[in-house]
Amino acid sequence: MGGRRFTHPVAGDTLATIAAREVPDLEGGAEQLLSWNLHLAARAPIGPPGSVLASDIVFLEPPQPR
Repeated sequence: MGGRRFTHPVAGDTLATIAAREVPDLEGGAEQLLSWNLHLAARAPIGPPGSVLASDIVFLEPPQPR
């Protein structure tokens, strides 16, 4: 059983830049990533919308069915 694909942000990344780089064909990429990464949405705002930390894990695909 494989895990979900993920990445760690690099300096200057936002959910939008991650979406453009990692899943460029995904419509509404940043919003879709946020819906798959509720741990990022639940965190108190740390900056502009879509901000991420270098230590964040950003999943690049939805949760898999059990």
